[in-house]
Amino acid sequence: MTVALVLHRADGAALSTSFREAAFGRNDPFAKHRGIAWEGPGSMAAGRASFVGEIEVASFPHIETLVVVEGELTLTTAGAAPLVLGPQSGAVIGGGTPVRIQAGSRARFVFCAAACDRPTKRGLAPLRADANFKPTATLPPEVLLGPAPECRSDNVFSDDAAQYLAGAWDSTAYHRIVRPHRLNEFMHLVAGSVRFAAPDGSVLSAGTGDALFVPQGAPIGWESSERVAKFYVVQSVQA
Repeated sequence: MTVALVLHRADGAALSTSFREAAFGRNDPFAKHRGIAWEGPGSMAAGRASFVGEIEVASFPHIETLVVVEGELTLTTAGAAPLVLGPQSGAVIGGGTPVRIQAGSRARFVFCAAACDRPTKRGLAPLRADANFKPTATLPPEVLLGPAPECRSDNVFSDDAAQYLAGAWDSTAYHRIVRPHRLNEFMHLVAGSVRFAAPDGSVLSAGTGDALFVPQGAPIGWESSERVAKFYVVQSVQA
């Protein structure tokens, strides 16, 4: 079983992840620019894309979280100031949102998208490293291999129809056992580094600026020795 798929390395290192050039569903505005690394239950996909130019989308065909890793991307919707995204910043585009997408020169980004026939939330929700973090629950003691961490989150977008939640999260250092991942999760680290353990003892290291996707059910552990902050998308699907 795949433990985690690396979607981007900040240092430009080569990836072992395979990407399939394909559109995500019908009317995908990034159809010609998208590389899908994972697509599975719940009609979710994760991968990377690059874009240059300008497109006007009358109704965005799905929910999509994107995080820019190179260049600059501008998103504009009626009644709001343009949202300019540079490296280490991102946004969630709600399904059904009318949006103009612009990039004067090539912009590269990682993404996590989900199909949703009847979206419950429209608009743009920015993701920022200086999020408005609020204390949240820590991990249960039975999964920890050391002291319980202090965790905080800033949930900026939720669509119940797709069981899709996105935002920012941070935590003090902690060590967790290898266990099946409870959700589909996209993550882009904006601070710190993590060692992800697999059942066979192998370890995948990720640092600031790296992006990964962990499928629900994948057995994975976590070890960090410093504060870690990440942008995230989670989706619960039926087993």
